[in-house]
Amino acid sequence: MKRVQVILMLVLASFVPAQSSAQDSGLTLPEQADVRIIVDISGSMKETDPENLRRPAVRLLARMLPAGAEAGVWTFGQYVNMLVPHATVDDAWRNRVIERSEQINSVALYTNLGLAMEKASDDWLSDGTLENTHLILLSDGKVDIPGGEAASREEERRILETLLPSLKAKGATIHTVGLSELADITFLQRLARETGGSFQLAKTAEALNLAFADALNTAVPQEQIPIAGDGFAVDAGVREFTALIFTGGSDSEARSLALSEPDGEPFTANNLPDNVRWAVEPGYDLITVTEPAAGRWRIVGDLGQGSRVTVVSDLRMAVSEVPPEFSEETPFNLEVVFFEESEQIRNPDFLGVMQVSLSITANDGRRGTKVLSGDQPPEDGVYRDTVTRLPAPGRYQIDVVADGGTFSRKFSAMTVFTLPGEEPELAVVSEPLVPDLSEQVEPGAPAEPEPVEAPVPVEDPEPMPVPESEPEQAEAPSEPQPEPVHVPEKGTLWGIPVWAFGAGAALLVAIIGLGLFAWRQKKSIAEAEQAAAAERETLEDLPEEEPEIPVVAAAVPDSEPDETPESEDVPELTESLESDETLETEDDQIPVADDAVNEEPDEDDDDEFGLEDFDLSEFDDLPELDESEADDEATDKSEADDTDKDDEDQKK
Repeated sequence: MKRVQVILMLVLASFVPAQSSAQDSGLTLPEQADVRIIVDISGSMKETDPENLRRPAVRLLARMLPAGAEAGVWTFGQYVNMLVPHATVDDAWRNRVIERSEQINSVALYTNLGLAMEKASDDWLSDGTLENTHLILLSDGKVDIPGGEAASREEERRILETLLPSLKAKGATIHTVGLSELADITFLQRLARETGGSFQLAKTAEALNLAFADALNTAVPQEQIPIAGDGFAVDAGVREFTALIFTGGSDSEARSLALSEPDGEPFTANNLPDNVRWAVEPGYDLITVTEPAAGRWRIVGDLGQGSRVTVVSDLRMAVSEVPPEFSEETPFNLEVVFFEESEQIRNPDFLGVMQVSLSITANDGRRGTKVLSGDQPPEDGVYRDTVTRLPAPGRYQIDVVADGGTFSRKFSAMTVFTLPGEEPELAVVSEPLVPDLSEQVEPGAPAEPEPVEAPVPVEDPEPMPVPESEPEQAEAPSEPQPEPVHVPEKGTLWGIPVWAFGAGAALLVAIIGLGLFAWRQKKSIAEAEQAAAAERETLEDLPEEEPEIPVVAAAVPDSEPDETPESEDVPELTESLESDETLETEDDQIPVADDAVNEEPDEDDDDEFGLEDFDLSEFDDLPELDESEADDEATDKSEADDTDKDDEDQKK
């Protein structure tokens, strides 16, 4: 009976993975999303966004939203305005957003955030449901409505206790972006966390482009092509690609960027082919190419942080949703599936040449990679892995890269690993770093310590005429007199610098002083030896050898000349042996330190995700120990050499 039960359990166990894999392989291509953009235009934006950089950020979202999605744009202050009506995304809708984005300003008196959320989340726009509806909300302050502080706080409670649960029940997801630290970070975080969305803090308006791009990628994950070096590979199945290049500069600086197609000449925004659209905006360039040639495309120019290339293709890679937060108690499962149009690919010949890898990158740059594809492709065509824990709590970037030689795809997402009882790390977005920022400081060499103010071109010419005019007035009365008279006469003498004569005189005085001191020492030694000559009968005190013992005999009694030859050999042997022993002990201790360093990551590898592939050995403690020991050894050797020289002089 027990054997039968065991056999049944084994049979059931063999079916459980198949059933679970069949259920898990139900991962399908994502449906077209509904994105609703809500932008704060309150008066406080005059300080946090004085250059109205919200406009190019909204235009970035409009251009990167996939065709066929539903979207709309709302602005709010005291009242709420539907800037661009909710409709299907196409070229006409994008053009309306680009045109009406110029109406975004900072003139409103209040921050009626609750009313804006109600208007933008009206479910009649989506047939009575908010499933797959994402709200991207930007604000720089707290809830502020007419009626004073008490009315504003009451409205905030209404949003959190009534409106937010209602939106969550209908399936809406809220992604919030706080502009500057003046924003109500706690309030915006709660809106995002309770609906499964993401929160980002843009420290400055220059960071809005990157913050909006990341928020859109979280709401509508975009299929990308990995950028390798200065280019990317486009396969024959790509119908269109869009390259988002963060430049970090003004429009004129962005024109230095160029794109080169395979076996072709580079082109810029001023000489475009017929199948290319190029938008030049403050902080970024957006290049869209339809029906691109297959091969390697090259980007001529500097790539800013966060640059990416998205594609539209029949051959697609679908990745399961990455949660905004996870912990050891709530790990997340990762699944990767490939589709040809709408059919899942299970062909082992195709999957056999595909290498699928999972990379996790921390904020400090540490990166670990784990290969999900084994020797044999999965039978059901689903690549799986489970992320349970990471080395430390914090914000991490998840990258899934598939490389099949002529075909490559990339998926990116952000998540936060938390510990029980601890608040998650705040997601702070700064202006994208661009390598050519240092070159912008070179023209203004006098203003090198002001790299942040480099984008302001007016400040550079203003300080230049000031120093040019001031020395002209001062040179006439004062400078001609001191410079020609004092500098050539006191600075040199017969073509030789004056300091050289001073140094020579000081050296001569030192030599004379040492000579007088040695003569006095010799005289005292001679008198002492003559007094002791009657008591000793050795040939060591002959007057011919007396002048060669100046310094040592001054501090040594008369009876020590016989002991000095005996004590000379002993310290030489002991000190050399001690130095050799120290070298041997130091050599023996070095492998012990290496073993201790190598043992620490092995303990973490057993518990933490992918640490067998993480490169966490970025610590350099051993060189500090070696340098200190080398310094001690050098000082010991120098002291030994000094005593040897003194002993040799005494022998002579």
